[in-house]
Amino acid sequence: MAKVSIIVPVYNVEKYLDKCLQSLINQTLKDIEIICVNDGSTDNSLEILERYAKKDSRIIIINQENQGLSGARNSGLKKANGEYIGFVDSDDWVDLNFFEKLYNSAVKYNCEIACAGFKRCGKFFKSARKKYTKEQVYTQINDKIIADKIPYDNYVWNKIYKREALKEFSFPIGRNFEDIAVTVKIVHKLKNMVTVPETYYNYRKNQSSIINSQSSKKKEDFNWALNELLSYAKENNIKLPERNDCYKKENIFIFGIKILKVYYYENKIKYKLFGCIDIFKKEISF
Repeated sequence: MAKVSIIVPVYNVEKYLDKCLQSLINQTLKDIEIICVNDGSTDNSLEILERYAKKDSRIIIINQENQGLSGARNSGLKKANGEYIGFVDSDDWVDLNFFEKLYNSAVKYNCEIACAGFKRCGKFFKSARKKYTKEQVYTQINDKIIADKIPYDNYVWNKIYKREALKEFSFPIGRNFEDIAVTVKIVHKLKNMVTVPETYYNYRKNQSSIINSQSSKKKEDFNWALNELLSYAKENNIKLPERNDCYKKENIFIFGIKILKVYYYENKIKYKLFGCIDIFKKEISF
């Protein structure tokens, strides 16, 4: 049994797949299995997977017709053998000590979830969206919700989970924003979560991805996922932090380059350089 099974859904990511796989095969934790689910790719993604699998026996390839991200993750869950399970999207990558640090913390404190910070990586800039400064164990659901920054950050990929405890979960087929609907349920059901500093999941902000494309399907799925989250929280007496929602956003371009992003809130305006670096905040009243 491997210490960690890493599930990697793969669909038409030939441009990014090498960077993802390099970050996995070079993990400081060697006792891992890397389950790559080729979800009906039509580009060279499968050829890249096969090339890596020939060189590294820890790579397992599952071929299937396209079922979407959720279907690929579900297939990986059925195959996984590890003591713990992690998820990495194939256009992202992780720090080389990522799984070793999460696994060691989970075992040290006997936790079913270990949670790391993550960085949002654009074309020119990288920023730490979530950062932990110490190992800390959380046992109560409302404390876990605050530590994981739900509902602002609903992601399964910056964590590892005890495989036996994850058996009852699956991802909803045919939906976008599935993490919003599922993460709160996992964090609620699994026992004890430890936060892990000094390692990061690196999330690529890919403007051409399905999630970043505008469509009525996307809006419908977002509303569905948000309703799932809010309904589950209400049914289980989970207190979600209140959010001061941004009601309007504007982009300021110079020579075709986005220089500034302006966020309008109820009582303030925030300015971000290149859309990711906080540079100014002004209190306002109407």
